[in-house]
Amino acid sequence: MDGATEKVVDYDVIIVGSGISGINSAYRVQTQVPNATYTILEARGGLGGTWDFFKYPGIRSDSDLHTFGFSWRPWTERRAIADGPSIVRYLKESAEEYGIDKKIQYNHKVISADWSSDTLNWSLEVQHNGETKTMRGRFLILGTGYYNYDEPMESKIPGLERFKGTTVHPQFWPEDLDYSNKKMVIIGSGATAVTLLPVVAKTASHVTMLQRSPSYVLSLPNGDPLGEFYHRFLPLYWAHKLDRYRFLVFGFLFYHFCRFFPNAARGVLAKATKKQLPSSVLFDPHFVPTYNPWDQRLCLCPDGDFYEAMRSGKADVVTGHIKTVTEKGILLESGETITADIICTATGLKLKIAGGMTFTVDGQKLHVPDKFLWKGIMLQDLPNAAFVLGYTNASWTLGADATAQLVTRLMNHMRKNGFAAAVPRVQNPEGMKSQPVLNLKSTYLQNAASSMPKAGSVGQWRPRSNYFRDMHEAKRGDITTGLEFYKDHLANGVKS
Repeated sequence: MDGATEKVVDYDVIIVGSGISGINSAYRVQTQVPNATYTILEARGGLGGTWDFFKYPGIRSDSDLHTFGFSWRPWTERRAIADGPSIVRYLKESAEEYGIDKKIQYNHKVISADWSSDTLNWSLEVQHNGETKTMRGRFLILGTGYYNYDEPMESKIPGLERFKGTTVHPQFWPEDLDYSNKKMVIIGSGATAVTLLPVVAKTASHVTMLQRSPSYVLSLPNGDPLGEFYHRFLPLYWAHKLDRYRFLVFGFLFYHFCRFFPNAARGVLAKATKKQLPSSVLFDPHFVPTYNPWDQRLCLCPDGDFYEAMRSGKADVVTGHIKTVTEKGILLESGETITADIICTATGLKLKIAGGMTFTVDGQKLHVPDKFLWKGIMLQDLPNAAFVLGYTNASWTLGADATAQLVTRLMNHMRKNGFAAAVPRVQNPEGMKSQPVLNLKSTYLQNAASSMPKAGSVGQWRPRSNYFRDMHEAKRGDITTGLEFYKDHLANGVKS
């Protein structure tokens, strides 16, 4: 990254966000782009992103840590599913080991980013301790995830304001909430509800999961006898590699089994669920989803803790529609009443792309939902910027690393050829058929469709969903088609 523009930038690369995506991107930049200067801007006061933000009881990964962890620093614990604090500790140790922690600037919230075609760099408006400052960089990597930390997904629950007990949303769980010997109703059936229920059931008098429609809840052993066996004689490096590839391949095969043979997958999941349920909890209607496996993300429960809570008699599930919330509980349309001291609205999360930043190119605002994503990473007409989006059908980190590998390769290609900017261009955007970037039918994704960028139907604009193919593309695929490259001045643009 040479030339006259060198004098007006603070960094070659500015990474936004210090969660999984940001830390992994930082590692790839510092190890694969020689002498590149970079910083990480983190809006909050701590490292870890989602895992540092959410504090509800029992928060844990819904992917195995052997693939959710970094390929460059393996997860060494034998349990595959881990709690939030353990994940934050792993992230901190990873950042410290490679000096990435020293590159993080905390309490730096990026409000807007403006690209200048004159200087060929980004100018960022950043809020820090109540003041606004400007930072400049050549390339942006947006590792912000896609959750809105300021507000959850809105859910219309009639009469909720009348409830005389305590109402809480998992996103803003009070540290001092005492639910011991209390009756709790958790509204929702997704990963958050499935995670919360077994933990609060240990001290609450009773917990009811109230759902409008069921989800698939898959019990997985958190121990790994096979792993324990080969860890006894294989060198540590190879044992951890084998851990990662085993879980990677199993997850890949199981996902595609569910997609190609949905009826058989339904049967497998139904059989596993029936084995876990007590006689007091009916399989139908409570565990018969209306959709096929992996149309929405599967919920995982390590060692069957969700079903164990049901068998203990301290938890149950009710399927029905809420007529109204009363002063003392919830009245269903069926006429059934559920009394409660605490109502937890685990009804979903709201998405926000790039942390809510606004983007302008030469002062002209760019509307993100109108644009297509090049290789699922770079936004049409937005120069030198990469959006890090992981997978919905596998560990987030796999998609984040495929992104980082491609971005660093692109940076090196630009350096080698003397390019200062790369801009994705769609030759005929009106003729391009659009499709969702994220390929699940979950409610929170459907609700966010109008705020997300689009995937295209052909070539470099198609969505990503296959780690093996995407990593091959990142390391050996075409990284010039669909991009326009520019040297020191816009007039010297080179199309490829």
